Amino acid sequence: MFMEDSPDFFSAPSPPPSNKIPAVLGIIVPDMDALIQDARTLFNVHLSPRQVVALINYEKELLEWNAKFNLTAIRDVESIRTKHFLDSLSCVQAWKANPPYRLVDVGTGAGFPGIALKILYPAMHVTLVESVGKKAMFCQHLIQTLGLEDIEVIHARAEDVGQNPAHRETYDWAVARAVANLNILSEYLLPFVKLGGTMLAQKGESGPAEAQSAEKAMKLLGGKLKQLIPVHLPGVADDRYLVLVDKVAATPPKYPRKAGIPMKMPL
Repeated sequence: MFMEDSPDFFSAPSPPPSNKIPAVLGIIVPDMDALIQDARTLFNVHLSPRQVVALINYEKELLEWNAKFNLTAIRDVESIRTKHFLDSLSCVQAWKANPPYRLVDVGTGAGFPGIALKILYPAMHVTLVESVGKKAMFCQHLIQTLGLEDIEVIHARAEDVGQNPAHRETYDWAVARAVANLNILSEYLLPFVKLGGTMLAQKGESGPAEAQSAEKAMKLLGGKLKQLIPVHLPGVADDRYLVLVDKVAATPPKYPRKAGIPMKMPL
């Protein structure tokens, strides 16, 4: 499914039938059986040993940095694996066997879902946009620690980057998780998406209502609501959705408006 046979992707053996991941690259791997099983069962994602090791190192760095900086309110291992890693991998349901070539993650925070998706798709070109300095710094540190290539961190506001010709309407997919209401988020994301591309918003139980109320803003920005995909995570009672918006027309030049305006004066 993930084109591991392609020369652009590293070749890695499938997890052993027992799901027990051996020591890889000299690292003793903690028990990740539940994550491996859930990724395969829920999203048809088959994590290789190398990808599991990358997620373990991600987890380790996140726990260490979170002890010093408030990167995320989710601080225990089980919740990190479910509410960060699995939740990030749920994006696969949106594009199935056709992952983006270029993806931008707006308001990435500690790298979710962007860095997790980069681990899954080594050939994907990823841009992370984050306005909070310590979070952008963590993402840059993590990229270097994991040795990831073709991924950049932009420490800036989404409104400013969305007006930059180097990034405007150049991405196959623009994603965001828990950033803002959909009528505001559409103004952040749609300017990044090229014609024929897709905006993906990871939303909670308010997703369907937000999508309905934001359709006018989406249309104004060149988008058209395509689909809502329910997401079920083990042990998480709250409803979650992937909200997909197709880019069907160019975003008018005046959008996004200046930093702070979309939040103060939503479309």
